[in-house]
Amino acid sequence: MDATRAEGCSSSSIPIPPQWVYDIFVSFRGADTRKNFTSHLFAALEDNGFRTFRDNKELERGEFISGELLKAIEGSRISLIVFSKDYARSRWCLDELVQIMDCRETLKQIVVPIFYDVVPSDVRKQTGVLQDAFTEHEKHFRDGLDCKVGNC
Repeated sequence: MDATRAEGCSSSSIPIPPQWVYDIFVSFRGADTRKNFTSHLFAALEDNGFRTFRDNKELERGEFISGELLKAIEGSRISLIVFSKDYARSRWCLDELVQIMDCRETLKQIVVPIFYDVVPSDVRKQTGVLQDAFTEHEKHFRDGLDCKVGNC
């Protein structure tokens, strides 16, 4: 992700006060919550006058985060992270999460977790269904790393 990360959050040691384009960015796993929880969340936020970034495109598996999405994260005053059962299975979601946490640190963005059908301690401790997702990512990373050093 480092090669595709937008420069606004992580490249400057002294953050410049951002011009907020959006009030709220919502990070969520579309397959889990797009047609139920997050659609209602977006409607409630917009009905109450919040400018929210909405990425209505289905994300292609294995692609890097687009520059547009990175700019939306950086240009948002608040990020809501909807942790769901399969959130951690998506590398895209995890890359978004890294970018959000970078912006929290460098731009003082407010980050609010929302736990949708998961136990908060499973997210914090990476246990339960989240543990399975991280184990899968570790295996894929190890397999990819092994191939790079000629052990395929």
